[in-house]
Amino acid sequence: MRNPYQVLGVARDASAAEIKKAFRRLAKKYHPDQSKDPKAKERFAEVNDAYEIVGDADKRRQFDRGEIGQDGKPRFQGFGGQQGPAPEGGAFRWSSGGPNNASMEDILSEVMGRGFGGPRGGRRASGPKGADVSATAAVTLEQLAKGDKARVDLATGRTLEFSVTPGTKPGQVIRLKGQGHPSPLGGPPGDALVTVEFVAHPTFRPEGANLRVDINVPLDAAVLGGKIKVPTLAAAVTMTVPPGANGGRSFRLKGKGLPTAAGKNGDLLVTLNIELPSTPDPDLVALMERWREQSEADLTDG
Repeated sequence: MRNPYQVLGVARDASAAEIKKAFRRLAKKYHPDQSKDPKAKERFAEVNDAYEIVGDADKRRQFDRGEIGQDGKPRFQGFGGQQGPAPEGGAFRWSSGGPNNASMEDILSEVMGRGFGGPRGGRRASGPKGADVSATAAVTLEQLAKGDKARVDLATGRTLEFSVTPGTKPGQVIRLKGQGHPSPLGGPPGDALVTVEFVAHPTFRPEGANLRVDINVPLDAAVLGGKIKVPTLAAAVTMTVPPGANGGRSFRLKGKGLPTAAGKNGDLLVTLNIELPSTPDPDLVALMERWREQSEADLTDG
């Protein structure tokens, strides 16, 4: 920790009122609930630690005499005037409950416009909440369809599992209570704000709760009608293609999409692509030639 006078930005001979004023200003500037500074949590804790020393008359005198260090811990006056860490069971004692705690609480309550854990002017039940942490979780369509848990890595170093509830949409933010940064003053931890992003699927394209899929249909099924296999997120199903189905036409399979918050499922939208034989078929070529000649003749007669 730096010199507490430097942290608060006051001179060594500053008055108690000047020190209190500096603490109030910095506490308001760096409070994690108000500041957007990425280092606000650390600065806020540093300001509080500094005020714990020089904001209390007894501790300030001890610090000025060199009896305690910048971290607030007692320093041992060794033989020959040398200073060092106080030996175990040393002569220095701390006042019970810590110095000036009530004054610090009053200042923080004034800064925030309320008492911590209660109405304005009330006594705090705990310190301010820790900072939230943001993260992004990649979720597959299969996880969403089955209601499986997803994993997310947090900046705190933790990896968590969370439930992907029905109706979850890409870009949605899920709040995981108490999984953020710890409070620097002993309050509750912050939350983890997890943004859900869908993993691109090789077969399906989500459209809200609906899914869209492109299916190749043989020419004979498109012309004469027939049954084709259609994949879903659960298992393949059979769909009937009516005679004369054009390429690009879409069919709706009810309830084969993604689960919704209402306890239902969206639909599967199946778009047909006409598929020609991979190798030329002489009979098909001859048929198409006759069909073209007839079409041209009809145009000429018309």
